[in-house]
Amino acid sequence: MVSLDRAHLPRHIAIIMDGNGRWAQRHALGRITGHKRGARAVRVAVETCRDLGIGCLTLYAFSQENWQRPPEEVQALMRLLEDYLRTEIGRMIENDIRLVTIGDTQKLTAPVRAMLSDGMRKTEKNRSMILNLALSYGGRDEIVAAAKRVVREVEAGRLDPDALTPERFSRFLFTADLPDPDLLIRTSGEYRISNFLLWQMAYTEFYFTDVLWPDFRGKHLLEAIADYQRRERRFGLTSEQLPRE
Repeated sequence: MVSLDRAHLPRHIAIIMDGNGRWAQRHALGRITGHKRGARAVRVAVETCRDLGIGCLTLYAFSQENWQRPPEEVQALMRLLEDYLRTEIGRMIENDIRLVTIGDTQKLTAPVRAMLSDGMRKTEKNRSMILNLALSYGGRDEIVAAAKRVVREVEAGRLDPDALTPERFSRFLFTADLPDPDLLIRTSGEYRISNFLLWQMAYTEFYFTDVLWPDFRGKHLLEAIADYQRRERRFGLTSEQLPRE
């Protein structure tokens, strides 16, 4: 049984849910079946974070690069996303979870956009946890979009470029209302962040596991958090400079 310090939980966990295709291949099944099994792991991660009291969970559900996959797989992923939202929005309401999203969502199919809009409207007053879905998302695209917004503010005379700081620039990002992730989890044994929250993860702790996403369970999430709690987060300071409890 994993023991956690409930007083030092990460405020924000981000997950790169990787390995659906390899899980399907390992079980001699089609890739779409792997994605369907992966959707079950999403529910486990959300419910575990909600039960622990994690304030925000961001899931990398569909990247900008994923549009390059075979059309039939993209269409199947859109249908799965629509089905997930249809079945889970009720659970979010019951569990006081607020749904938000980041990314170029205008590229998503009309049914998915409608379900997202409906879910965000119905859960907008929920406060126990934020579930943030990164959809049609790319970290570099987000930074470029933020830079364009900054330029427009400068041109309109509403922002002095000399007054721009990293903290102020963050207000132009998709995640302006969210804390930066404390912990990033990536499944499937890959050791990269794949254009995910590039600005926000300047001081995020990374945790990589060989577990494929469809096999990811609550115990694996607890193990990741326990590993996070064993680390010393210095943010550029020395150990001696850190406050002692």
